[in-house]
Amino acid sequence: MKMYGERSNGKHHGVVLTKASVVEKMLDLVDYVPEKDLRKLRVIEPSAGEGVFTLAIIKRLYKSAIDFGFDFQHALENLEFYDIDKASMEILKTRVSSLIRELGGIPIDSLFKQGDFLLMEPQSCDLIIGNPPYVRHENIPDDQKEIYKTKYRTFTHRSDLYIPFYEKGLSLLKPNGCLSFICSNRWLKNQYGKNLRELISAQYRIQEIIDLEEVDAFEESVIAYPAITNIVNSRNKATAPYFQLSDLSSFIHFSQESQPQRELNQATTNWFARKYEHGNIRLKLASIAEQGFSIGIGVATGRDKIFIRKDFNKLVEQQVLLPILTSKGVKGDQISWQGNYLINPYEADGKLIDLDHYPKAKAYFEANREALSSRHIAKKNPENWFRTIDRVHFGLRETPKIILPDITGNKFLHIDKGEFYPHHNLYYISGKSLEELELLAAILLSDFVKKQLLEVGNKMNGGYPRWQSQNIKKLKLPILSSIPQTTSSQLIHAYKEKDFALINKLITVENISTFEVEEGQLVLFEP
Repeated sequence: MKMYGERSNGKHHGVVLTKASVVEKMLDLVDYVPEKDLRKLRVIEPSAGEGVFTLAIIKRLYKSAIDFGFDFQHALENLEFYDIDKASMEILKTRVSSLIRELGGIPIDSLFKQGDFLLMEPQSCDLIIGNPPYVRHENIPDDQKEIYKTKYRTFTHRSDLYIPFYEKGLSLLKPNGCLSFICSNRWLKNQYGKNLRELISAQYRIQEIIDLEEVDAFEESVIAYPAITNIVNSRNKATAPYFQLSDLSSFIHFSQESQPQRELNQATTNWFARKYEHGNIRLKLASIAEQGFSIGIGVATGRDKIFIRKDFNKLVEQQVLLPILTSKGVKGDQISWQGNYLINPYEADGKLIDLDHYPKAKAYFEANREALSSRHIAKKNPENWFRTIDRVHFGLRETPKIILPDITGNKFLHIDKGEFYPHHNLYYISGKSLEELELLAAILLSDFVKKQLLEVGNKMNGGYPRWQSQNIKKLKLPILSSIPQTTSSQLIHAYKEKDFALINKLITVENISTFEVEEGQLVLFEP
């Protein structure tokens, strides 16, 4: 009987069968192929089920024995297949025994290990591969939870059962041995995967992560969000290759050379991204968005010469005007508004204004109707011919925000305290108090951040990085709430005084490593 009970479809919790084609490709990726001499490779499957991985492994071992002339029967002793369920194990034994006899061998009992893999003591191995059980925390019996918590430091914070399977499997690997699991990708993103991410980052090397969230990789339709993670027992660190595939065919024909590689910090995972190294110091960092701020870009109009003017005060109603800040206004030591106004075609609720309520604005728009109607956005929605490309967000003008010009040689970041609406060549960060924005701005001016920006984006003449949204989102910063009050006050003072030397003195790897993060906060560990 399964210890985890039955699902609503009648199958047991934890049992999700992998397609044979996916299994074959996984074995290819870890180089367990008959073209190699496989006689000495010890292989463990920790949750064998009814044998889809097991049968493929045995067939490949047999072909290798034929090609390299070694004793297939003797080589079988290097394989071990585990499962907790007695009924599944009986099915597995029947299928495996039948296959081995077909291949001219004799089934051996040492192949089969019935019991809880997490509580057993296998010997070390060269390859551990499979599909660990998917069992939510609430479906694991309480007595088992307590046992797992004492044995596995990764089993915390409502962990799914597959989490300790990773830890157990990794602990069994010989030097340069490989673990290959197809499993839910939630551990890459959720709080309960934090300790596992930390363990891997500290002691192992990611060979590749292949995100199959949109791929039908299983024999039944399940909401499993799978990813294949190949992890090597090596501390020879390298950037983790991350791939996101959209269909089964792409995976079957996958190679690292054939698919565009993404950085993990362009996905939602982001914890194997840029590594900061300084001796054995390990930093606790998080993104700007993870700390509660919002990142946005100013308004694109589609006809700036019509929508932005300095003399609007004489032409249209005051109610439809917003003072707009352009890149020319943020080049010096302080914000210098150029006197431009945006004519805003939106009401507070996001709907377009009724032009009949604003006769001056209506006359102005009508005088420019031909030019406005020729824009692509107006052709798509002719009735909204006088709208801007981007919707104007009511209240953004009054919101305090850090202003980030996309292209500028200015080394200072200004804060608009709530006077202007930003133009489309300005990015902004908002969402918290003015004091928190000043603290964040100080950190963004540090060399610690500049180095990150220069790695992920383009730099301008003079070595200045470009402030672009996709790069700003990748940044990993100290968690603001973890910074001691004295240091925060010094950073805010340094920001106001434009004391970049003091900022860089305070924002160093050594100092960041001392910041204390409260329990329960989202933390991405980066060695």
